[in-house]
Parts: sequence; C-alpha cells; structure tokens
Amino acid sequence: MNINDILLHIERFAAPELQEDWDNAGLITGQRGWACTGALICLDATVEVIREAVQKGCNLVIAHHPIVFKGLKKLNGKNYIEQAVIEAIKGDIAIYAAHTNLDNVVLGVNGKIAEKLGLENITILSPKRKVLRRLITFAPLDKAEDVRQALFAGGAGHIGQYAECSFNSEGTGTFKAEEGANPYVGEVGKRHEEREAKIEIVYPYYLEYQIIKALKDNHPYEEVAYDIFTMENVHQGIGSGVIGELPEAMDEASFLKQLKETFRVPVVRHTALQGKPIKKVAVCGGAGSFLSGTALAQGADIYITADVKYHEFFDAEGRMVLADIGHYESEQFTVDLLYDLLVGKIPTFAVLKTSVDTNPVRYFS
Repeated sequence: MNINDILLHIERFAAPELQEDWDNAGLITGQRGWACTGALICLDATVEVIREAVQKGCNLVIAHHPIVFKGLKKLNGKNYIEQAVIEAIKGDIAIYAAHTNLDNVVLGVNGKIAEKLGLENITILSPKRKVLRRLITFAPLDKAEDVRQALFAGGAGHIGQYAECSFNSEGTGTFKAEEGANPYVGEVGKRHEEREAKIEIVYPYYLEYQIIKALKDNHPYEEVAYDIFTMENVHQGIGSGVIGELPEAMDEASFLKQLKETFRVPVVRHTALQGKPIKKVAVCGGAGSFLSGTALAQGADIYITADVKYHEFFDAEGRMVLADIGHYESEQFTVDLLYDLLVGKIPTFAVLKTSVDTNPVRYFS
C-alpha cells in the first residue's frame, strides 16, 4: 500500500479543492508513490511528532494544521517550521495536512465537535456558494440510461440525502457528419435527426474531471455535446461551522460546565450569560470569530469557537453567549476523526495517534 492509497480515503471524505484560498493543505513533504509503513495522526506536525513517527516506524504523518503555510526561503533550522521539515526530509517522512477542507465538510472537524456535544439536526452554519455545477447533455433514447448510470457512478446527482437525481426531457437533435467522421447514427454528408434525451444533473465542481470522463467514456457519440453552468445555490453539506440542537435544553451554567469537562479545558472565556436556556448551539473549531454574526442571525443561544479577540466578544450583541475554549482544545478530536476514518477503511493497516501534546498554550492557576 502506498501513501497515495492512504490519502485518497481522506480526500474522498474532504476534497483538497474545498480548502480556502489562503490554505496549504495537501502533501507537504514526501511523495505519493512511496510505500507506506504506517500513518501517525496529529494536529501539528512538530519536530517532536516527526521524531515519534520515526521511532514508531511510520513514514506518513497526517496533521490537521499545515506545518508550512507560506513558502520557505531557507532551510537552516532556525525556527520550528524549518526544524520539522528538515527532520522529515532526513527521515524520509511524508507530511500531509487536511486543514480547511476538513473544516468545510459537515461531518468534518465541526461535525466532530457537534458529536462530542451531543447535538442533533446538524447543518452547516455558513454554507458555500458556487460549489455546485449543472451539467446538461444529450443522448439517444436507447443509450440515455447508460449515460445516466455512468454520471451517477462518477459522483453526480446528489442533492442532500437523495442520490441519482436528474431531470430528463425528450426532443430531437440534428447533426451532419462531415468527411472523416465516424457517426454512431446517420450517414456522412447527410443531416440526421435523432430522438434524444436531454439529461440535466448537478455535481460538486471538484468532481468535474471524473464526471466528464465518465460521460465521454460511456456516451455512444463520437463528439459529445454538453454544457456546464456554475450554480449560485448554496451547498448545504459544505461550508464553515455547524449549528444544531441539544436533545434537551440546559441552563447556561450546566452547559458551560459540561463544555469544560468534555473538552478538558481549565477555563472558558465567554460573554455575559443571558439567563435563558441553551438549546440551539453553533460551533466552529479554531479561529471562528468571523462567524459570530452568522450564529447570532441563525438564533444560536451559544456560539463555541476559539481565538476570539477582545473587541470581537462584543459581536454577541448581548443576545447570545460567545464562548472561546481555545484553538487546540476545540480541534483536539480531529485526531480521533481522522483515525476512525482510516481505521474504518483500512482496519489492518498501522494507523496510530500521536502521544505528543502539541498545544503551545499553557494555563497558570
């Protein structure tokens, strides 16, 4: 089994194309073609984690945070980033990061936080636009089902909890095969009319290559006619943060105590309590203050995130509780998420969780 085989399981779950423009998710050191001896999962690929991987015989480190965000101009070991990269190169260790692409899927980082909180009816807090595209193509009636099935197999036709969604209508197509053509129907030099099905189907843009390949590989025509449109619709399964509900409402103090215990934090920074029950809960792992207004607009009783600055606490407007539990603490269960994903796909392969605490923040009490 090579490194690419391992990474494809992650990328089918959280496509790299879903990362934010500023991000650097993906393979940072190493090569996909290397044979994989084991995978070590962590939040941060620090030099200590790289050494742990070497010690445990793992030549793949899967991190949530990319160790390299911007281009490195020098590699002389003067900072923790360069030290980690040098250690990885010396030890033939591949470093892979699943970052904002893992944040941006509903069952990813934030879905895991929601699971730990026991939330129900989970939806994306701020779903993304222009993720979906619409494909329109035409096939002779006797081959239309073959084309549809190929598109479905390629990943097209998913709308929420429904698969194999398409719209079909019938009409007449015309074409005249010119010299050198090898038409499926009709004759060279003569205009032909063919009863055809018009097939309309949606898909996420990052699957476009495989879907168009499936279309062309399974369509009987020599030249396949198709149109692609970018849709303004939001994708309900892709975006930032999630929002859900507790099975039963809780008073604020009890919920904060449970939050503190679940995420093993010594302190929770929060705005003034509102004196009302907590039922609707919004979350965003990591630095998520940019979603405070969205959480408020969607009626969240509390919004849980991290890295909130002083002035950003005012964004709660005295209408919800804004709680900061710490960056590392909010994302700590991402290690479990990736571990469970890989073990579920390749149960006999060596997948390990790091034993290194990479949280740089300490609390004095």
